[in-house]
Amino acid sequence: MSDTPSRSTPLVTILTVLAGFALFAVVVYYAYLPSQTGAYTADGIHTAEQRHKNLTELRAKQAKQAASYAWVDQKNGVVQLPLDVAMEFTVQKYAAKK
Repeated sequence: MSDTPSRSTPLVTILTVLAGFALFAVVVYYAYLPSQTGAYTADGIHTAEQRHKNLTELRAKQAKQAASYAWVDQKNGVVQLPLDVAMEFTVQKYAAKK
C-alpha cells in the first residue's frame, strides 16, 4: 500500500467545502435577511402618493412654524420666534458678552 492519497480525496474535500458554503448561505438567507411582507399599513398609509402628500403637508407646517411668532408657554414667557430673528438675538447676546 502506498502512503499517497487517492485522487478522489481532493474532489470530496472541495465538494464538502462548497456544500458547507451553500448551507451557510441558505441559513443566512432565511434567518437574517428580511422578507417581503408588503406595504406597511398600521398607520393607514398605503401608497407612495399618500406618503408624499403627508410629507408635503408636514414640511409646509414646519416652514410656517419656523417663520412665525407664537406663544409656547405664555405663563412662563416662552415664545416662538422666526429663525432669522432668533439668530439675530443670539448674535446680539454673545456680542454683548465680549
